[in-house]
Amino acid sequence: MMRPTQRLSTQLNRTEMTWRDKIWQINWSLIGVLTAIASVGFLTLYSAAQGSLEPWAIKQMVRFGIGIGIMIAVALIDIRFWMRHAYALYLISVVLLVAVEVKGTIGMGAQRWIDLGFIQLQPSEIMKIALILTLARYFHGATYQDVGRPLFLIPPLAMVLAPMALVLKQPDLGTAMMLLMSAGAIFFMAGVRLWKFGVLLAGGLGAIPVAWQFLHEYQKKRVLIFLNPDDDPLGAGYHITQSKIALGSGGIFGKGYMMGTQSRLNFLPEKQTDFIFTMFGEEWGLMGGLFLLGLYVLLVTFGYAIALRCRSQFGRLVALGVTTTFFLYFFINTAMVMGLVPVVGVPLPLISYGGTAMLSLLFGWGLVMSAYIHRDVSIGRRGAHDD
Repeated sequence: MMRPTQRLSTQLNRTEMTWRDKIWQINWSLIGVLTAIASVGFLTLYSAAQGSLEPWAIKQMVRFGIGIGIMIAVALIDIRFWMRHAYALYLISVVLLVAVEVKGTIGMGAQRWIDLGFIQLQPSEIMKIALILTLARYFHGATYQDVGRPLFLIPPLAMVLAPMALVLKQPDLGTAMMLLMSAGAIFFMAGVRLWKFGVLLAGGLGAIPVAWQFLHEYQKKRVLIFLNPDDDPLGAGYHITQSKIALGSGGIFGKGYMMGTQSRLNFLPEKQTDFIFTMFGEEWGLMGGLFLLGLYVLLVTFGYAIALRCRSQFGRLVALGVTTTFFLYFFINTAMVMGLVPVVGVPLPLISYGGTAMLSLLFGWGLVMSAYIHRDVSIGRRGAHDD
């Protein structure tokens, strides 16, 4: 006897889904994991403020509530709608990046935000999701022969390099590298041969001496400190030195909630944003860190499982792209605070304090959910339904 979900899946091949059908198809387990991760963030931000909801935790809770609403709304919209409007969203994101150059807000030496009054909008975070949609749209329906032609890859490469150049000018090397790696993942998933990646990698390595000349002084210092952390422990190496001390002092089970000395005595910099994992690790120790990483891995597993179930190439690439981007977020951040990669401005997803990053990520997971709800919908090259 067929289960209700199996009957519904079979019916979707013949009829369009109703709103009621879509609501029943929402993956509440995925939302539950997202909420669990965000709750860890609320508790950590509460601790960072010395046991107060102000100024970080309460705002983060409100943003998450709004973000979940956006996520569910995005999920219920037909996946073909997002395919048809992918290029438009990309162009809007590019315009916002240009607007940052013209009238952006400067903070911590970088010009990355647009002040809207109620929120500091960071267009580079929006571009991460818009680029995934655009590349998924471009590669949707492409044959193996299409992907194998070098000329076919020139337009998507231009779509990647244009926002990268704008983001590098802010300057924001971490986000630019994330755009490149996320795009590279979609190129690979679309069927681009490995030898082409090898050629680009060789070209990139060969260009390092030239690229080094264009780096800002603080970026060069970050790389040099990564190679030799003890070179300037009270200057450029202060962040990573204090991070390692805090993580090491946490031990196996941590010092206890709101008992971290490095963070409470303000030795740990940026404890509510880039180095929040360090603060969490000091309070909850190795076991707490592994628990949080386990939640992240579970969420990534959900994302890849959804991608594998999608019938359409567009839905599959969107789910794979968003999930890979999310993986890069937490991998780079945790590796950064442990000194495994140079310090870059990549937040810990759903936990670090910040509005645009959280809302854009939840928008992205809404797209993954849309791909799941419409997983049995077959999409033609122009975004129409295939019977």
